[in-house]
Amino acid sequence: MAVQTLLWTLLPTVVYGGLAWLVLDDPPRVWVRARRWAVRRRAERLGLVRRHGPSRAPLAPAAAPDPFDVLAVQVRLGVLAAQLRSLEVDPRAWARGRRIIAAQAAYDALLAEACRLAGVPVDADAALAPWGPAREPERFREELELASRGWSW
Repeated sequence: MAVQTLLWTLLPTVVYGGLAWLVLDDPPRVWVRARRWAVRRRAERLGLVRRHGPSRAPLAPAAAPDPFDVLAVQVRLGVLAAQLRSLEVDPRAWARGRRIIAAQAAYDALLAEACRLAGVPVDADAALAPWGPAREPERFREELELASRGWSW
């Protein structure tokens, strides 16, 4: 009986919380912090960002990247940049804002991969910012660094 009461008490909370998560454009700060923490942990495991703290050893310098990997990343960056430009121009695209956000997130992830291949340091806090004005200066810096090292897309 106590389990059933607990279930009927928690069920609406879970259902309405899930619906709010799907519908709201501005998720609660707790969810954003939890997502950033999970993304940071995943990025640390993949070696995309450095771990902070005195007890951790610095990452070893990476070997020269495979030129075909570099070319593949450059081609994918070019395709994503073209897709972003076409989405920004087309006023009739269905769910245009969501598509732009998704394409921008994919572009940022690919840009971080390109920075890793080129040896460009990535700001961990700015790299984990989801989207918007907080990410713009870091994205611009990464693009300039890659262009100065001969990358084009």
